[in-house]
Amino acid sequence: MGAGISGFAAADSPSSSSPSLGDIPESCISTILMHFDPPEICKLALLSRTFHGASSADFVWETKLPSNYKYLVRKVLDENPDKLSKKEIYTRLSQPNRFDNGTKETWLDKRSGQVCVSISAKAMKITGIDDRRYWKQIPTEESRFQMVAYLQQIWWFEAIGEIEFEFPPGTYSLFFRLQLGKASKRFGRRVCNLEQVHGWDIKPVRFQLSTSNGQKALSEYCLYGPGNWVLYHVGDFVVEHPHTPTKVKFSMMQIDCTHTKGGLCVDSVLIYPSEFRERLKQVY
Repeated sequence: MGAGISGFAAADSPSSSSPSLGDIPESCISTILMHFDPPEICKLALLSRTFHGASSADFVWETKLPSNYKYLVRKVLDENPDKLSKKEIYTRLSQPNRFDNGTKETWLDKRSGQVCVSISAKAMKITGIDDRRYWKQIPTEESRFQMVAYLQQIWWFEAIGEIEFEFPPGTYSLFFRLQLGKASKRFGRRVCNLEQVHGWDIKPVRFQLSTSNGQKALSEYCLYGPGNWVLYHVGDFVVEHPHTPTKVKFSMMQIDCTHTKGGLCVDSVLIYPSEFRERLKQVY
């Protein structure tokens, strides 16, 4: 790929007797660019004015957009998709966009154009969340939503949420993003207070999901990795029909009242294309 770009650049040099990039019809370049990933298209657009113009063609970017892009433009951008270029739509949807009063966020994976969703703790019903004896809202740069719910101590723990969303067809994985301990900065370094962490290694936490078309998944984990954010995989669900909203309900609970539990940060629920699972292990 790099050699090919170098060759193009040489051809565009004023001292070269070879035909320049400007001699190639824009429509031909656009057709070629359709076969590249979005980051590569953006790099090639820097080669010349012709490439820049060709890289803006609607039919190039429409092939990179998910099938539900018009739904996303209306829902999260609050725009008319017919009034925006396909390149602008891709660019704006690739950025994190909040919806549902800022409690949920969606974005496109910049390379594949697939849809990802994050749901904050504020969008969930959490046992005792309004009682400061049990919970605190902690600001943090480690969350997409700049805020996490921190559990000090409680006997009965349950967090429930749902989302109704038009996902493109495919298989999706749902995760809870949790951390044992309360992280902060001290002298510019990250430290994590583990003093209140207890009760999570006695009985496992039960995670569940269900969808409006009857799919269900259940998993159980004893929470682990104090001081680190961990993604707990709840299960997968399949979307088969385009342009059809899917309601996904999810929960986590530990309701054994023989012991208290505490010291837990609840950040969010993530819904990613299942093929990203290995990539997520490297990020979190």
